[in-house]
Amino acid sequence: MRPPTELDEVQWLTLTHAYGSAEDVPQLIRALYQSDEEAADEAIHELYGNIHHQGTVYRASAPAVPFLAHAVRHAPGRRDDLLMLLATLADHDPAEAGSPHWPGGPVAAVCAELCRVLPGLLPCLGDPERVVRRAALRVVAAVADLLPAELRAAAVGQVEAVYADDPVPAVRADATIVLSRFGAGPVPLGSPLPEVRLTAATLAAEKSGPPYPADLVEIIAEDGAEPDPGDDDFPWSGTTSPDRHLTRLLTRDPDAGLAVAARWIAAGDLGARGSWLAGEITEIWRDRHPEVLDLLLAALPHQRDTRTLSHRLSVIGRWIAYLREPADDLRNTLHDYARSGTEAAEPALVALVRSRDPRALELVLRRPDARALGAAVSVFPEAADRLIPAIRHELAAGAAGNAAIGLVAALAPFGAAADRARPELIECLRTRRAAVAAARQLGHNGVLTREIASLLSQAGSSTDSSLRAAAAVAHYRLTGETGPAVRTFENLLAGKGPAHGHLSGLQPLGSAAAPLLPLVEPLLTARYEWTRLAAAEAHHWITGSPERAVDVLADLVAPTPVGLAALKALAAVGEVPEELRPTLRSFAFSPLRLLSDMPFSEHEHPDEELRTLARGLLALG
Repeated sequence: MRPPTELDEVQWLTLTHAYGSAEDVPQLIRALYQSDEEAADEAIHELYGNIHHQGTVYRASAPAVPFLAHAVRHAPGRRDDLLMLLATLADHDPAEAGSPHWPGGPVAAVCAELCRVLPGLLPCLGDPERVVRRAALRVVAAVADLLPAELRAAAVGQVEAVYADDPVPAVRADATIVLSRFGAGPVPLGSPLPEVRLTAATLAAEKSGPPYPADLVEIIAEDGAEPDPGDDDFPWSGTTSPDRHLTRLLTRDPDAGLAVAARWIAAGDLGARGSWLAGEITEIWRDRHPEVLDLLLAALPHQRDTRTLSHRLSVIGRWIAYLREPADDLRNTLHDYARSGTEAAEPALVALVRSRDPRALELVLRRPDARALGAAVSVFPEAADRLIPAIRHELAAGAAGNAAIGLVAALAPFGAAADRARPELIECLRTRRAAVAAARQLGHNGVLTREIASLLSQAGSSTDSSLRAAAAVAHYRLTGETGPAVRTFENLLAGKGPAHGHLSGLQPLGSAAAPLLPLVEPLLTARYEWTRLAAAEAHHWITGSPERAVDVLADLVAPTPVGLAALKALAAVGEVPEELRPTLRSFAFSPLRLLSDMPFSEHEHPDEELRTLARGLLALG
């Protein structure tokens, strides 16, 4: 260990960290010794950001280790945070330590320094504060694979003493993990302490792999229902927090995970852990949503804060549309929450709409908002006479941003009836609230007035390229004049910046966009995959021939967002290369989800769409 008086002996100016020169490190380390707690907190935060930044360590990291170790033993506070900083700096995959490029690397240097100072840190295993003992165990675990024999024996002996004598069960459970890293100690599945049994079962499940033995699942279900009351759920080297690590472990075996989630929910869903686990399973595995929705329904009364309750209702809303016939008790519960007037009412109402419950329409009309109205349009298209006035009301009331865009988009399924909202759409275009969506919808409505023509002309001169494109397409739809639209897209495609957004606007023009082919064809081989996709679609729309498009689209097919878009385009073309069929079969029949949900998405789950498209394309001759 090195005291702060030796900081000036290190040439910090010649060392670097995440933000360049490490000349600020001595000042930060000195701040740890001040009585000003706020200054010490800020120093630790800065050290986490510069000598360890997003999982990376630097040349200045290893020289800081002996000074940080001294601060652990001699600074006035924050010993647990400093210990966790040391453990985080030394985080590594043990397999890396045997690789040829390990020696001389910054992580190896950090670990070497930590091994040297570890004897001075081992007394922290007996510290009066549980947080310090737990953090110290993580420091020992971080370099367990690198300790020389003598130090290893000393460390194992002290960790064994913690396992045998510590008064806090959570600390003894941590000692079990450290001993496993050393390959020492028993597997205490029969311990009288639930925390230790749970840890032992988790370690055994990691070793066995899925499907997990029934006795391990039983221990996890029984002993994991009640989380440790402390707020020191520190991560281990190579993992996230123990709780998240256990959730991730259980999602690898959906049958075991759902069995555990059911038990945790029945025990009160403490920490919302059971309902969280259930939700994670249906995001990872296909066709488990009926079981998950049953569990989430049982968990709703146990939610202790509105934010968690709203999240669980949102998860229900995400999956309830995929039930053939949602159960009455689920619909009735959603109806009760939707009428509650609390923050949970909105996600409950959206879920009720997606359940196709006729009572939802009345509630939407009573308390309209953009999200609920957008959901209601797709479920109750026959209610145009009631929904269109509600959408108009929200637009007239000043809806802006994504809410306004969603409201305008909700008009599209109503066809000609959407022209009733013409005054509101005109106002959106005039005030530039959801102007792009409004221009597109006005073009769809098929009614050209002098006012609309004037506004589209103004939009055609906008600095917003998306608005210029939308105005050009709307003008073409309303007048049939191709010249202005072609000139607009010529300028857009010849300009700088991403072209795929503009290419996607060419569909309404079809063959009328033929003069643009010299600009489109070179983009079929563009470096950016979204541009190749959009160029292939545009080429097909313009020429009516799939010849150039299919190969480009097939090459993009993958379980990715752009691959999903390529599948949609192939479905529109109606051709499937034979060599693509094995890939489509893997998409169609995988038990695991191949695409994750998109944040804040109101549309079909991407993986469900991927599977549906794959099955449809396989059915083509």
